[in-house]
Amino acid sequence: MDDPTIASIDAGTEILNVSDCWTLIRSAEVARLAVCVNDHPEIFPINYVVDRGTVVFRSAPGTKLAAANGNAVALEVDGVDNTAQVWSVVVKGTAEVLTEIHGVFEATGLPLFPWQATPKPVFVRIEATQITGRRFRRIDPATASG
Repeated sequence: MDDPTIASIDAGTEILNVSDCWTLIRSAEVARLAVCVNDHPEIFPINYVVDRGTVVFRSAPGTKLAAANGNAVALEVDGVDNTAQVWSVVVKGTAEVLTEIHGVFEATGLPLFPWQATPKPVFVRIEATQITGRRFRRIDPATASG
């Protein structure tokens, strides 16, 4: 490969650098948030925005918020671009409910709105401690083996 920031892990699969991961995350709107609830994994779909190297989403009080706040979480975002390149990015970090007035005020200015009619008054910020991504070309299903 010509790009030294991308390493191949197998035929046709690329490991993405952190900058490319953030670019891809910014291009999508929906992610899956993985949390631990009573020692069992749970996954919740969320809409989000990227804000200064963090991920921000809105929530209402409930299981997702209780499990995420102050705890380690994982966020997965994936997609397919117009050249049939499939990508997946995982962000791991700690989720924190924004409680300080300055942080809440800044978050209300983000282009982040609930997709459901139910109010989502709580803003949560995920500070990334690790971000990884992969990209590969989607094959024709007619030629797939195994």
